[in-house]
Amino acid sequence: MSICKPCILVIHGPNLNLLGTREPNVYGAMTLADINQNLTKQAAEFGVEVDFIQTNHEGVMIDCIHQAAGKYSCIIINPAAFSHYSIAVRDALAAISVPAVEVHMSNIHAREKFRHRSVISPVVRGQIVGFGADSYFLALQYAVKLIAKEEATIE
Repeated sequence: MSICKPCILVIHGPNLNLLGTREPNVYGAMTLADINQNLTKQAAEFGVEVDFIQTNHEGVMIDCIHQAAGKYSCIIINPAAFSHYSIAVRDALAAISVPAVEVHMSNIHAREKFRHRSVISPVVRGQIVGFGADSYFLALQYAVKLIAKEEATIE
């Protein structure tokens, strides 16, 4: 199945639905709706589409990853707390050919020790952390470059 117009799946993990009110000193005042709206605008400028999912459930996240194959050109994923222990999410990402970029708004390496390790990072193209909502926008820029590079090798 070929993808007609490049489309990127953005997966927001647990508790990110509370952005704007959840620990604003760590995550800022921007809501998830604000982030999605800004990503949609920026994606349009790049000539790509974005779809969004937010889930607090590991199984739903895994199902979304599985369904991305053949439908999306890239995944931007903020697995949130699942980053630190979900071998199931890690294995789902490893099982598909869709490239993924891991995103965290806070610098997980400067926080509590249990947050320093991501089981996800070994199976994604890269990890962007610590830039607040801009972490998503940096991931989008990379995803667009990655898609263009992949399309150039196909032609």
